[in-house]
Amino acid sequence: MADCDGNCAACASKGSCATPKEDPVKPTLERIRHVFVVLSGKGGVGKSTVAANLALGLCLRGQKVGLLDVDVHGPSIPKILGLQGQRAMSDGEKLLPAETPEGLKVMSTALILEKDDEPIVWRGPLKAGVIKQFIGEVRWGDLDYLIVDCPPGTGDEPLSICQLIPEAEAVLVTTPQQVATLDVSKSISFCNQLGRRIAGVIENMSGFTCPHCGTFTPIFKTGGGEALAKRYALPFLGKLPIATEIGESGDEGRPFVVSHPDSPAAKAFMAVVDNLLSIG
Repeated sequence: MADCDGNCAACASKGSCATPKEDPVKPTLERIRHVFVVLSGKGGVGKSTVAANLALGLCLRGQKVGLLDVDVHGPSIPKILGLQGQRAMSDGEKLLPAETPEGLKVMSTALILEKDDEPIVWRGPLKAGVIKQFIGEVRWGDLDYLIVDCPPGTGDEPLSICQLIPEAEAVLVTTPQQVATLDVSKSISFCNQLGRRIAGVIENMSGFTCPHCGTFTPIFKTGGGEALAKRYALPFLGKLPIATEIGESGDEGRPFVVSHPDSPAAKAFMAVVDNLLSIG
């Protein structure tokens, strides 16, 4: 064992650690068939909720799936999946991901902190090192899909993922209004500059249907994501509606596609999952 370069999770929390001499990223990636990086140009579009339910939807379709939360400063995936309070363990060689009852393997910075409300005050190089560790030094095993939830924008975390996983494909999440699609267009340019394939665009919060009277209301307009995909000649993966149950499920740690499988919104999620499967 050799001293690391100071850019890993153990260094961040304990001050020092030891890591294998050989870079473990490549052998880990060789056991993962597809990697989809979930991106958005701006915050507030429901990206983490989409990533979590896509990953679980893939599990429900019989796939072996991992979900990597690299939203370092705002890791919400464990809360959404009912894993809040859990801490990552080690088998003496690698970190063991947390796992949901559906078999979804999960890793997040929230799982290595001593307290749930502990702030993460890390600079770019340290964040890049931790992300590298979360890919290569976590016992993911054989996966059909690894879903990576990135923070908004085109900063350190998505750049690190794209550099570490050249084969990764992007899934872009937007809401319908122009202020969101304009920011997502920057993520499209980001992917194009790095030569990363874009698997498609998802339009989230695409209208609300009143459960009492059945009236449809396009709160944030509708069709913006589909128009964005058409403008850039990208696959359109589908529309996801606003539903009060989605927010409630996330707050309660009960994943939506599992807790409300027969709802119209869950069926919309599964239609997006099926479109993603057709690409992969």
